[in-house]
Amino acid sequence: MSTYKEKLSILSEMIAFAKVDDLVKDPEYHFLLNVSKQLGVEREIFDGLFEKESEHLIPKTEAERILQFHRLVLLMNVDQVQEELEIRRLHDMGLGMGLPPSAIDQVLSVMHKYPNNVVPPEVLIDIFKAHYN
Repeated sequence: MSTYKEKLSILSEMIAFAKVDDLVKDPEYHFLLNVSKQLGVEREIFDGLFEKESEHLIPKTEAERILQFHRLVLLMNVDQVQEELEIRRLHDMGLGMGLPPSAIDQVLSVMHKYPNNVVPPEVLIDIFKAHYN
């Protein structure tokens, strides 16, 4: 699992993504809070990341990068609204993590086929596997 510094980076990146439309909605905040709890980050540290970003670290392994991309897709869809700005930013973040552009595009395309746009983890993994073969 990630180091504490990497966990803060994960959350910081997610918070920055939630702020892309200048407003962190309640469902987004609660989703982020749940992720922070899963990562073992204290509430006051988590809340502090809204004011001061942590150092940005790209997840080391491919699996960790895909997991972070999946978290970001879930975060984008938690409020049931996908703004064009969010989609573009998510695409750029995936590219910044070194994920294949075609896999990113495919995930963003197929998400609309699932309830609440939640791509099942096994589908997401299969998409990325196909693009690495």
